Amino acid sequence: MTTIFTCQDRFDSMMTCIYDAWASRLGHSNVRLMTEPIGTPELFCEYRSVRADSEKTRKVIRSIRGKISTRAYIMVYRAAMSCQPDKLDAIYRFLIAGFHYGPSVIHYLKEPAVMRIFDIDRKVANEAHSFNEFIRFTDSPEHILVSRISPKSNVLTLVAPHFADRMPSENWMIIDDTRHIAIVHPADQDYYLTSLSPEETERLTREYDDPYVSLWKGFFTHIGIKERENPRCQRNMLPLWYRRHMTEFISNN
Repeated sequence: MTTIFTCQDRFDSMMTCIYDAWASRLGHSNVRLMTEPIGTPELFCEYRSVRADSEKTRKVIRSIRGKISTRAYIMVYRAAMSCQPDKLDAIYRFLIAGFHYGPSVIHYLKEPAVMRIFDIDRKVANEAHSFNEFIRFTDSPEHILVSRISPKSNVLTLVAPHFADRMPSENWMIIDDTRHIAIVHPADQDYYLTSLSPEETERLTREYDDPYVSLWKGFFTHIGIKERENPRCQRNMLPLWYRRHMTEFISNN
């Protein structure tokens, strides 16, 4: 019988789930890991729900950094932010290979577990890099720069260092209105991640009357050369789903 360990879709919960699955000594081939919600339960499977434990999380992180490498840990962290349903089990399989091969495991792309993590990590990193370019801020009446995004993966903690480096003396926040979480950066302080209620998300993401929005839309419209418009090329460079909260693509109506 296969034992399926489940947990919340949070990094500390996933690391705890990995710890408990490994410590169960049921055999790696006899366990699977999934994030909740799990959908329809499978027949002939035993489900064990795991709750986050900070000490177990630290032990897993320490083991990855010490026995594999910091690079491997970064790959695991980014993979954990992915929207892929198999990400947690993929991380577990990667760590099995990692603890066997050591630091060189990240180069063993012929290993299915390594290749899968490499692919998930690359997609998350590419999405975060795109949001570094596509995020737009609006100045609120409280003089806080506010941005909304609806990413596929949970990229907030990946994009935050980029903007903290470039706007260290500004009050700003980036809101993931899909997951109801936000990165908040007080001026000249460290940023932090916080959860928002649906009501707080709605209040913080309302439209503001920012004069720079009209200026930017006007600039975007007038620099275009009609004869060189190429919607297909534009969609390749800037997929439609990124444009939902981009100032230049939001209608004035």
